[in-house]
Amino acid sequence: MFLIAFSSVIPSFHGLAQEKLEAYRIYSSNGKVVSFEEMTRVLAKNDVVLFGEMHNNPIDHWLQIELVKALDEAHNLVLGAEMFERDDQLVLFEYLSGTIRLEHFKKEAKLWPNYDTDYAPLVEFAKENDLQFIATNVPRRYASLVASKGPLALDSLDEEAKRFLPQLSLVVDTADVGYNDMREMMGGHGHGMNIENLIAAQALKDYTMAINIIRFRSEKDLFVHFNGSFHSQKFSGINTYLKKLDPLLKVGVIASTESETLAFQDDWKELGDFIIVTHTSMTKTH
Repeated sequence: MFLIAFSSVIPSFHGLAQEKLEAYRIYSSNGKVVSFEEMTRVLAKNDVVLFGEMHNNPIDHWLQIELVKALDEAHNLVLGAEMFERDDQLVLFEYLSGTIRLEHFKKEAKLWPNYDTDYAPLVEFAKENDLQFIATNVPRRYASLVASKGPLALDSLDEEAKRFLPQLSLVVDTADVGYNDMREMMGGHGHGMNIENLIAAQALKDYTMAINIIRFRSEKDLFVHFNGSFHSQKFSGINTYLKKLDPLLKVGVIASTESETLAFQDDWKELGDFIIVTHTSMTKTH
């Protein structure tokens, strides 16, 4: 009989296996590991929750739908998302109300490529539970116009187009840390485009989303908004404009990031009230 001793082999894989089985961690802003339940309890005390996602991260999208389910048990929820533009609101309302079928909604709305896997669960939850779902973002053609020609180009639009825009003129908050980060990241190079115009386009999106969160939220509602993490991390972007519109508004910010290790890093401290960390090797949704 041959005896093969595996004991000397197994421990070398144990630590790696344990870390890979831990798909994510949630941290508070001070670096404390918190549970999903604890995060939910804290966020429920706000008027608005900005869930900053990584667009193709499956863990973020799973936690989004689980957060909505948990908050809906005791709150009047309104949902909204960057991924839906103002001129798609009518067709979104028509689908939620059952006026049109899914096939028509998917043909007529400007849905993101990962809609079916990542955003359909949120829309379907809203439909099944009679929740409002707000298309908060500016039509991308107008953001592109600002990026190429500057914010004054919006003044040339006709009145029908301006229905989808916040009140003009657009004022970019020069103190916003997110926009300053954009300047630093681009290092003075806008890839052939004017950096300040690119920042103004980002600000147009943020301001439009903030305006529509305020517009469609009543005092009794908790508005849960889904957007790319950069639109609200470091309490900037959408959060900056929300606070300008209503200084008393209580806003909870979730930020998302990826790392080769789940251990907390000091430069994550200011990203949000809660930081969701996943492995860089996590399978992407698209």
